[in-house]
Amino acid sequence: MVTKDSKKGTFQFKLIPQNEPQKVCIAGDFTQWQAVRMRKQKDGSYVLAVPLPKGAYQYKFQVDGNWLLDPDNHANTLNPYGTLNSLIEIP
Repeated sequence: MVTKDSKKGTFQFKLIPQNEPQKVCIAGDFTQWQAVRMRKQKDGSYVLAVPLPKGAYQYKFQVDGNWLLDPDNHANTLNPYGTLNSLIEIP
């Protein structure tokens, strides 16, 4: 899930995993596809706030080494590897 954060120009990515993972990261074209660890919250979700200017961005979550689409974002696009990436567009 992606929501606008309280800081101007910042968006919060959130994942609620189905189990108790050891490591949850996000990677996207805004991180040059380098996995960035997300912070675990008291409710069991994982979040990361990212400053994003206007534009379209592709991303995926990585849970214990497994790539996952954002289950709360149904917008996606085909990547060069023949799989899908989640897609967010910032107006």
